[in-house]
Amino acid sequence: MTALLDCIELESAPNPTAAVIWMHGLGATSDDFAGLVPELDLDGCQPIRFVFPQAPSIPITINGGYVMPGWYDLYGMDLVSKQDAAGIQRSEAAIAALVEREVARGIAADHIVLAGFSQGCAMALHTALRLPHKIAGVMALSGYLPLADRFATERNAANATTPIFMAHGTQDPVVILKRGEDSRDALAALGHPVQWHTYPMPHSVHPREIADIAAFLKQVLPA
Repeated sequence: MTALLDCIELESAPNPTAAVIWMHGLGATSDDFAGLVPELDLDGCQPIRFVFPQAPSIPITINGGYVMPGWYDLYGMDLVSKQDAAGIQRSEAAIAALVEREVARGIAADHIVLAGFSQGCAMALHTALRLPHKIAGVMALSGYLPLADRFATERNAANATTPIFMAHGTQDPVVILKRGEDSRDALAALGHPVQWHTYPMPHSVHPREIADIAAFLKQVLPA
């Protein structure tokens, strides 16, 4: 059985009937996006439990083997020519276990959103679209689809029509815009409904993006 990750939890209102599981980026911590929740206009959403898991600390090859919070190892700046499939799959199992915990706590699977930024975005896309039960949506911020060459055969039909919110900065030097565009195109080519947004920013979050995230949550988790 997969051990549950440590998490920070916030509730938008008492007795939540929906959940957003939100993964941080490489080198960050579980509180990285918790401060964003009060900035979201969630009027019109059902009560949401926001779950921010903490990635384990692992050596990161691209950073000289320095140990930091990471969902998987990185070998090069292009992100895709060599990938840590075993690490990605380990984190997939850990995130899927958090989904199952929410279901056990009374949240219907189709009231759960997987979200993430950068490496956390990669994990949200990878995990959500392989889950055996339909979820409400995916929020993929400033990241990419990992192991894209396997995706067509490994994806689960349960989430073939699940809405995907993708956002990227036009000046992102960390996960370049083309990496996000290639992922968008790969998903769209297989029929996945992608809502694509760009913002004039580097590898960060834009004020307009925060409003668009809130609008997406109102769409997929309506009251």
